[in-house]
Amino acid sequence: MCRWMAYQGDAVYLESLLFKQEHSLIHQSLSARKSEVTVNADGFGLGWYDEQEEPGLYHEVLPAWSDSNLRSLAKHIKSGLFFAHVRSSTGTETNRSNCHPFSYKNWLFMHNGQIGGYESLRWQLDRLIPEHLYSHRHGATDSEVIFLLMIANGLESDPENAISVTLAQIIDIMKQKKISDPFRFTAVFSDGEEIIAVRFSSDEQAPSLYCKEFEHHIVIGSEPLDLSSESWTQVPAGHIARIKQHKYQITPLPEALKMTA
Repeated sequence: MCRWMAYQGDAVYLESLLFKQEHSLIHQSLSARKSEVTVNADGFGLGWYDEQEEPGLYHEVLPAWSDSNLRSLAKHIKSGLFFAHVRSSTGTETNRSNCHPFSYKNWLFMHNGQIGGYESLRWQLDRLIPEHLYSHRHGATDSEVIFLLMIANGLESDPENAISVTLAQIIDIMKQKKISDPFRFTAVFSDGEEIIAVRFSSDEQAPSLYCKEFEHHIVIGSEPLDLSSESWTQVPAGHIARIKQHKYQITPLPEALKMTA
C-alpha cells in the first residue's frame, strides 16, 4: 500500500513536513507503521499550488529517500497547499506516468488502495472514460482511471456526488464480473482551495487515514507524522473529510453507496 500526505495552511517550505517530522513521509517510505507493506520504493511525487492557476508537479521513479533532487526541491518550494505520495505498486510498472499525484487543470488527486481484479476490469473501466478526457490517461494505474471517471461524473461541480457515483459504478462492474477481491480506496483531491479526502472499502479493511488540526495548518494522510497517534483523528471508514480555511469537517458517505459495498 502507498503512503501519502496533504497539507493546507500557512505557506511553508515542503521540507518541514516531508523530512523534518518524527514520522515524516520520507520516514514512512522506509518504515510504514499503518500498512501491510513496510517499504514504499516504487517512485514518488509532489504536487503543490503557488501563484499559478495549475499546480506544480514532480514525479520520480527512484525511492523517495534516495533522490537528492527531492531534498533540494523541498528545501526551496514554499506552498500553503501541497500533496506528497510514496508509491508501492500493486502491479503496474514503475514509471513517472504511474506516479501520483495526478492532475487535471487545477485539480490534484492521489490514492492508496486498489480495485480488486483490476486487470480483468481494465478494458471496461477505460471505456467509461469520455473521449475528451481520454487524452489525459497517461499511465496504466487504476488510480488514474478513478480520477478521470470522477471528473467525468462532475467532480468540478459536485465532488461528493462524483465520488459516490464513481465508486458505485466500479463496484457494479466488479459484481457483474464476479470479482470477489475488495475495492479499497483512500484518496485525496484538491482544486487549490479545498482538500477533499475519502476513506472507503468494499470490505472491512479500508486503508488508514488520519487528520490533525494545528494552530496554523491541517495535515491529512495515511499515517500520523509523529510516532504517537493519540493527538490525531482517524477518519472512519465510509466517510469524507473536507478541509478549507484551516478547518475540517468529517461526514459519512451516502447510505446508498454503503449498501452497494
